[in-house]
Amino acid sequence: MNEQPLPDIAAQATHHDLPLDWVGMAGIALPIRLADAAVTASVDIGVSLDDAGARGIHMSRLYLAAQRLVHQPLNVPAVLQVLDDCLSSHQELSDSATLTLRGEVPLKRPALVSPLSGWKGYPFELHARQDGRGVNIELQVEVSYSSTCPCSAALARQLIQQRFAWDFPDQQVDYSSVLDWLGSTQGIVATPHSQRSTATLQLRLAPGCVDLPVLALIDSAEQALGTPVQTAVKRADEQAFALANGQNLMFCEDAARRLHRTLRQLPQASAFRVRVVHAESLHAHDAVAESSWNWC
Repeated sequence: MNEQPLPDIAAQATHHDLPLDWVGMAGIALPIRLADAAVTASVDIGVSLDDAGARGIHMSRLYLAAQRLVHQPLNVPAVLQVLDDCLSSHQELSDSATLTLRGEVPLKRPALVSPLSGWKGYPFELHARQDGRGVNIELQVEVSYSSTCPCSAALARQLIQQRFAWDFPDQQVDYSSVLDWLGSTQGIVATPHSQRSTATLQLRLAPGCVDLPVLALIDSAEQALGTPVQTAVKRADEQAFALANGQNLMFCEDAARRLHRTLRQLPQASAFRVRVVHAESLHAHDAVAESSWNWC
């Protein structure tokens, strides 16, 4: 019995005669390595269908191109190779290719004082596009931190002053009495409100960049913010965190400006956008600030 070739329906002509902006696959599970950590990424990969008369693209070729990234360090050359494979396998069909990866990078972080450490997950996205104008690669990460409201802190200090005047009216008080009072619930009659906050940092990589600056971006952002959320803590770490918050009061505007100045120093960035969200504990809504540089 003679074997017949399998039909290729995608190669048939279409009667609709219409090009398509993007055709591909979304949500492919792919194990990769990023920042020396094993990550299971969700991958979207696709190409444009510029041949208006073509029925479709070759999905399997895109899937196989994405397999180049399996268990490999995710860097710019690896991404460029995948995009090249997509276009070379769709010659005369497609003029552009895109690749998007999403996931969470696990990083081990030390406690502030004690020898403890723990793991934090940092959500990331990588968007890459190659077309007739060249290559564009953007990296996005999210960093969580704590923010204490300066206005709330000032109001709390005023209440503490008022309580002190009430408890010690028109009298000279000795050191030990004041010390005991400060350590009591009457002494700290009010506390400022803090909230878990999030900074979303989106970088457009500069030409010639080889490695994805995930660690550099996260480390510089956390250093600029001063109060990244913690993992494993003892009481000494919690106390050090309370001190850091008290010495690091900031509105969302302050956080956005700090991050803007920090990202301007990253040589791997040709442009960036910053968005900070303070999930207010006082209000039912969030406080948000955004900033950008060279983004268009």
